[in-house]
Amino acid sequence: MTDEILKSLPSREGHFLLESGYHTDLWFDLEALFLNPREVAPLVSSLANLLSRHDISAVCGPLLGGAFVAQAVATHLGTRFYYTYPASGSESPGLYRAAYLLPSELHPHVRGERVAIVDDIVSAGSSVRATVAALNSAGATTVVVGAFMALGNAAREYFSARRIPVEALLQRDFTLWDPADCLLCRSGIELTTP
Repeated sequence: MTDEILKSLPSREGHFLLESGYHTDLWFDLEALFLNPREVAPLVSSLANLLSRHDISAVCGPLLGGAFVAQAVATHLGTRFYYTYPASGSESPGLYRAAYLLPSELHPHVRGERVAIVDDIVSAGSSVRATVAALNSAGATTVVVGAFMALGNAAREYFSARRIPVEALLQRDFTLWDPADCLLCRSGIELTTP
């Protein structure tokens, strides 16, 4: 059932700039994902079950979508919930330039936590990587990354090299291009606004 829900998520084809700085030809429109919490409950439950094997004490997600998933998973597991938000001015060009911040009032609480970082969909993993950095600087340990869907292998390879497992309900192929090597740019296809 969860595969059917994930496969039915609204998507568009085009030429898109991801937060990571990479270009892609596929975009998922997830703004309405949490309109009906009962419909997304099976996904939350399935992801929580995957993450529960990792002895976590808290769940954290990057705003926006990841924080909604994190709060729902934390509620399901009975753990603490944290979130990060994009730092202003972190949209500079280049790959993986995004920065996320943990609210300063949460720093003393997160110290020593064993955290699962979750997002709705992880592709290159820019917001999750930035969330790991924010949690590390506050004294927490990231023990697992979770998502409803993992697109491609970029995030999985990055976290695997750091011995952080990635748990996803669905894995799907996904094309990422460095802007300098983007086939869509070379074909003269303009970037589409997500």
